Amino acid sequence: MKKRHVISGLMLSAAGLTLLSGCSSSEASSDGTIVLRYAYASNSQPVIDSMNEFGKLVEEKTNGEVTIEYFPDGQLGGETELIELTQTGGIDFTKVSGSALESFSKDYSIFAVPYIFDNEEHFFAVMEDEEIMDEIYNSTEELGFVGLTYYDSGQRSFYMTDGPVNSPDDLKGKKIRVMQSETAIKMVELLGGSPVPMGSSEVYTSLQSNLINGAENNEFVLHTAGHGGVAKYYSYDEHTRVPDIVIMNDSIKERLSDEQYEAIVEAAKESTEFEKEVFKEAVEEEKAIAEKEYGVVYNDVDSAPFQEAVQPLHDQFKNDKNYSDLYTKIRAVADEME
Repeated sequence: MKKRHVISGLMLSAAGLTLLSGCSSSEASSDGTIVLRYAYASNSQPVIDSMNEFGKLVEEKTNGEVTIEYFPDGQLGGETELIELTQTGGIDFTKVSGSALESFSKDYSIFAVPYIFDNEEHFFAVMEDEEIMDEIYNSTEELGFVGLTYYDSGQRSFYMTDGPVNSPDDLKGKKIRVMQSETAIKMVELLGGSPVPMGSSEVYTSLQSNLINGAENNEFVLHTAGHGGVAKYYSYDEHTRVPDIVIMNDSIKERLSDEQYEAIVEAAKESTEFEKEVFKEAVEEEKAIAEKEYGVVYNDVDSAPFQEAVQPLHDQFKNDKNYSDLYTKIRAVADEME
């Protein structure tokens, strides 16, 4: 697996560097300023604002010695391609879903376990726990990149074309789009649905043509992606909370002074706090617009039957030697909060 990623990453880096005028991933400008490159795929506005905040903070904290140059909206590829470009040094930073990192490190698979987090408070407590997150962030160090910080991506729930989901029975026989994740596929199967793995760009037309009956995601798909125009029933079962992860090429440490590198770390953490605030506000705005423009209907759900149905996934991760330690640590945080 590592070899495949390295080879394809080198090819993508070459392509990316061509787009970047053949320059190295970071360079000194004529005035000595170090320019670091940050590429990302399509994102909601609060996440874009937070990535820009990171760049602003880096420049402030280094007195202009380090600046960030952005390549937005998939200019250099989708999330997998951007991970590979970061891995090989084609770019210095990217922001991707934690799910996109599963094929690079098994540790990121833990976020796909439904109801691994009891609630939002539990999620944030885990994400701020350095003992847990440093292990996850550094699990890709041998591949050439590490995690830097996280951004809140909210909860993920089901939304449907033909009525609300109040219990797992409402998913039986329904075709549900999921991310290309083995855990997400198994989750929908355990809930009685028929999982259909596909890329996000295909979801709208698949809902419109009845190729699928529903999907699962956070609220930003409703208006920003337009899905609320064809799937008007959003049901808060809140099965997962998959964070976005900012990753960086590990060689950055060698190209910056200790003070400059510390500024990068501080700026990343502060951008996370900024994102948490603007994301929460934007979710409420997204919901209101989707309700007004598309007539989207929201309903709360008793999650207990859903949690019971997906218990085999918890048993699988808890008893798997590759995941048991991490699973136990995350669940222990919930116990400590009681």
